[in-house]
Amino acid sequence: MDSKDYIGKIVKVKVDRPLGSKHPNFDMIYPVNYGYIPDTISGDGEELDAYVLGIFEPIKEFTGKCIAVIKRLNEEDDKLIIVPENKMYTKEQIKALTEFQERYFKSEIYF
Repeated sequence: MDSKDYIGKIVKVKVDRPLGSKHPNFDMIYPVNYGYIPDTISGDGEELDAYVLGIFEPIKEFTGKCIAVIKRLNEEDDKLIIVPENKMYTKEQIKALTEFQERYFKSEIYF
């Protein structure tokens, strides 16, 4: 399944890097909840990654709506943008909220 096929769908995210947690390999604190979609495979051979936006406390899992996909142009590692069903974010807001990690990659955001 292409990652863009998830746009508009309700998905469950397993959060392995909750808001406020430290990255295991880099000096970085996660300002948003970050995880993956269980039982999926991304272009990098791992589960499909997801940013959970609009939830302002650390969580372990979340079911929400995929509103966009960040497609990294220099590697096969797309990121889904998952939000509560009643939330929406602009491209500029998504860029600002994911900049802590995405600034290291060349990417496009698709809705």
